[in-house]
Amino acid sequence: MTLANPLRSTARTDKPFVAITMGDPAGIGPEVTAKALLDQAVYQKCRPFVVGSTSAMNEALSLIGAPVSARLAHSLDEVEGSAGAVDVLDLENLDYSAIAKGEVSAIAGKASVEWILKAGELAASGQIQAISTAPINKEACALAGHKDIGHMEIFQRQTGAKQVATMLMAGTLRVVHLTTHRSLRVACDYVTRDNVLAKIRLTDDSFKSWGFPSPRIGVAALNPHGSDGGLLGDEEEKQIRPAVEAAQADGIDATGPVPADTIFNQAIDGKFDAVVCMYHDQGHIPIKVHDWAKSVSVNLGLPFIRTSVDHGTAFDIAGKGIADHVSMLEAIRVAVDLASESRLR
Repeated sequence: MTLANPLRSTARTDKPFVAITMGDPAGIGPEVTAKALLDQAVYQKCRPFVVGSTSAMNEALSLIGAPVSARLAHSLDEVEGSAGAVDVLDLENLDYSAIAKGEVSAIAGKASVEWILKAGELAASGQIQAISTAPINKEACALAGHKDIGHMEIFQRQTGAKQVATMLMAGTLRVVHLTTHRSLRVACDYVTRDNVLAKIRLTDDSFKSWGFPSPRIGVAALNPHGSDGGLLGDEEEKQIRPAVEAAQADGIDATGPVPADTIFNQAIDGKFDAVVCMYHDQGHIPIKVHDWAKSVSVNLGLPFIRTSVDHGTAFDIAGKGIADHVSMLEAIRVAVDLASESRLR
């Protein structure tokens, strides 16, 4: 089984190089990253390093009583990616003393976006094999002058990727979103035949590259009960069904529209390899109810592998040492699976 990744470096070792962006340094990103990198199993599967602030990482390691410290790297050539210390590729773009834990800051937002762009640069050039990201604060990024709403949008602008999507996964429940960071009113306008068909095709292509010979894709309805024959809306018959039929004509194993109150249970029971949903909460709620702690985000359509935690900056608990790092561990695991040519699990 071959994972389609034309940008993979020919100089790589058996262990993929994985960059972990620290996220907003005023949030829990440094803490969950530090906790994840204390797990020795991570180093058995990859060579991880942090793109962020050495000062922030040392504080996070001290906060959790870690027996290791941050190892400063000024360039990728200085990154070891081995146990015994946490490698930090430090762009020296943050005065860590100038921010406060749990507070929105333009300084933190600026630094966090610059770390993301550096990781994207390394991945797009084939110097690393995957990226896992800790959470950023969208308000802080906006204060710093960045208009892109999230990681995916930043990477899309950076790489020029034409068609991208967010997929959340928790175990074998995998949900691809037609839209994510859109108001519900605006998201409904995106439910068109062409948009839905494009996401079905992107899902099919991505899963085939991940080792699924004929991905089974369920497509969720927009309206309650799949519109009850048009009584509760017409998007199913005018937009979603024609998209599914066009995908089927292309040889894609697509089914739908299936009412949203049943399709996710069907996927959990093994009927579908992925579900294409119509808007943010339609997909996020079942994932987080199914297994919030282990839920992970994966981007489709970017020219490199990018996974992420499925939670926010949690400013209310930042600096307290109580943040759960399981999602970060899962994000790294999934990134390694994809970079190591393993079937998506």
